[in-house]
Amino acid sequence: MAEHRVRVTQDSASRWRRRAGDYDTLAEALAAAEPGDTVTVRPGTFRENVLLDKPVTIVPAQGPGTVRIEPASGVAITVTAAATVRDLVVEGGDSSSPAVLVTGPEATPSFSGCRIDTRSATGIEIGGGARPTLRGCVVANPGGLGLRLRGEGTAAAFEDCEVASAGQAGLAVLGGATAALDRCRVHHASGAGVLLSDPGSAAELTGCEIYEIRGSGVQAEAQAGGRLVDCDIHRVTGNGLTLDGEAELVLTGCRVHDLPENGADLRGRARLSLANTTVRDFGRGALSVWDQGTEAVAESCQIHGSTGEYPALWVSDGARLTLTDCSLHDLPDALFVLDRDSAAVAQGCSFSRIRSSAVSVSGGATVSLASCRVQEAGTGLWFRDHGSGGLLTDCEISDVATGVIVTKGADPVLRECTVRASTDAGVYVSAQGRGTFEDCRVSHGKGFGFHIIDGCRSQLTRCRAEQNERAGFEFSEPGPVAEGCTSDDVARTAPAGPTISGLPEVPTPRSPQLSSATPVLSAASMVSAASVSSAASAATSAIGPIPDCRPADEALAELDALVGLATVKQEVRTLIDLISVGRRRRQAGLKAPSLRRHLVFTGAPGTGKTTVARLYGEILASLGVLQRGHLVEVARVDLVGEHIGSTAIRTAAAFDRARGGVLFIDEAYALAPEDGARDFGREAIDTLVKLMEDHRDEVVVIVAGYTAEMERFLSANPGVSSRFSRTITFPDYTADELLEIARSQCAEHEYALSEATEGALLGHFAGLERGPNFGNGRTARQVFETMVERHAVRVAALADPSTEELQLLVPADLPTAPPP
Repeated sequence: MAEHRVRVTQDSASRWRRRAGDYDTLAEALAAAEPGDTVTVRPGTFRENVLLDKPVTIVPAQGPGTVRIEPASGVAITVTAAATVRDLVVEGGDSSSPAVLVTGPEATPSFSGCRIDTRSATGIEIGGGARPTLRGCVVANPGGLGLRLRGEGTAAAFEDCEVASAGQAGLAVLGGATAALDRCRVHHASGAGVLLSDPGSAAELTGCEIYEIRGSGVQAEAQAGGRLVDCDIHRVTGNGLTLDGEAELVLTGCRVHDLPENGADLRGRARLSLANTTVRDFGRGALSVWDQGTEAVAESCQIHGSTGEYPALWVSDGARLTLTDCSLHDLPDALFVLDRDSAAVAQGCSFSRIRSSAVSVSGGATVSLASCRVQEAGTGLWFRDHGSGGLLTDCEISDVATGVIVTKGADPVLRECTVRASTDAGVYVSAQGRGTFEDCRVSHGKGFGFHIIDGCRSQLTRCRAEQNERAGFEFSEPGPVAEGCTSDDVARTAPAGPTISGLPEVPTPRSPQLSSATPVLSAASMVSAASVSSAASAATSAIGPIPDCRPADEALAELDALVGLATVKQEVRTLIDLISVGRRRRQAGLKAPSLRRHLVFTGAPGTGKTTVARLYGEILASLGVLQRGHLVEVARVDLVGEHIGSTAIRTAAAFDRARGGVLFIDEAYALAPEDGARDFGREAIDTLVKLMEDHRDEVVVIVAGYTAEMERFLSANPGVSSRFSRTITFPDYTADELLEIARSQCAEHEYALSEATEGALLGHFAGLERGPNFGNGRTARQVFETMVERHAVRVAALADPSTEELQLLVPADLPTAPPP
């Protein structure tokens, strides 16, 4: 058996001479070795049960795979010390024992490059407080567990390891043990890929992959916990994640996909946290959350691509779900919340391409949605029965069959929500449904805006309906209470205000149902201008016409009243004239030029860019080009997220808030920094360009910033620059113009400037340094505020100041004057 002999080697020459030699068995060699020695093993198969009870190193003499440990029965290798094992092949066949056992508090061994190819109870068993490290090892054990850790104080670290097959779980962490896995793979297991059980048991997986599992990818139960970072879980026959019994899992930057069941199933007061994680291509649901005290939290996650016909998110039996900045799309149903005490909260989320219901609430459950968007769905939100409800704030529902359905005693509250382009009713309430709607808007629908039947006692306050094909409000019976609501199909009692430049007003299109060509069949068939039946005349009186926008001449007059900005005013007037004449040409049947209304404003801070943008929006609204003309001002911080995917969600949300008005992006060049090759600002730009193209008639976008920076920004982003019609430059204010701004501030606040004060102010403004931080109009306002403060200090010392003294600002009040 010379080919099976081993040699004990050691670095010390004296010890080498004392113990050098060949041994017939591993047991003899290990018995002769002392702590720190290296046992070099010649090629062959050793049918021994090896015990490593001292800190020695065992290594093949001729490289990996040349030495096999294959005993007839029992444990092939038992380690109880800080030994080092490299490049061995371990083969076992005892179904009642592990192939490798690491046990005891002194067992801190290191395994590297080893392969455990066995049909044992466990490939590697770790317990008794052992703390091994394994690198580049492979375990294949189709007869039992791949890896098992048991007991408090037991911990193991695995790097670049693989469980290639297992007859049960690939990795089991039990009894309070802990495991850390980096860049590992677990596959072809017949139980869970990773099983975590018992209080204190925990595992942390980074950059790992779990796949081809006949069971759940990760199963956590009985108060165990785990954390997964940048991991893939896919192609399993069960759930991607299964949690029960107060277990807790945290996933960051992971991908859970290609599953026949649920992405995650939670029960028994378990908790799941997901961040920047994608769940896709699942057969049942993405997240199924059950039982009182069970909770799932998802932030900046993507959920899409269901292959079945189940809701993607299922919350029932008192469970809770919280979503923040998440995107859900291409699903049969998105979110179902069922049963009393069940609740879902969503902030800044988007639901799109939903075949049936985006959100369904029933059985007394509640939802809270804020700044969410539902697009291309069958039903936007459906509150189905008694006790079901919740609060929706600043949400938009568009391109759906029905926007909101409230039935059978459900009673949600909607505030500042918008429903657009529904093929049926925007809001539909029936069968004793209730609902409170405050400052909500329904527009561009093919049915009724607000359709309330069966005498449902809905409360509508300051709601608005416009451009709905059937009517804005339809109340079939008394019951609804409307206060301060308006509709564009209610006749105005006074003519519209004048239009600009003496051009005649272009009539506002009316609903086909209410046009003068609509035949009147009989008195009994007539409806009011708001299409409210005579049985609901009390509610009818609460529906008024939509107030006219401020006439364009008034907004232009305010523009003209601004100090300076002569070239800016001329540019804006030219644009308005082009738009006005274009509308008249279309009215006359002539071709009108296709104008891009998006603008670039360049100039230093404080030159009036935001003010002009606001007035531009008002003017376009008065001309009917924009629906509302409101201004939404944002900067980089409002558009760019911290994680992949969140930027697109933030940018889309800002664009949605600006629908019908102006999106003003200040310091837009910050979205494309010169050294930002991997900056998320590029994602914001790409998202914005697509939204501008898809909704070209709904929003005017104005990008603004310093002149040089904006020129660089546009030249570096041709896709952006091609979508803006022109650049308007805002010059710095002159000293005389700054003085005029100070005068206007005085007049507004009932102060007065003496002639000497005006001269001193002019000299002060002329002497200011015009650097990059010069504030222009802001500087003039700050100087005025400082003068008011110094005036107050000065006048407070007077025993009985006169009215003139209370108003007059003198040279001593200037910031450069010595204190009074």
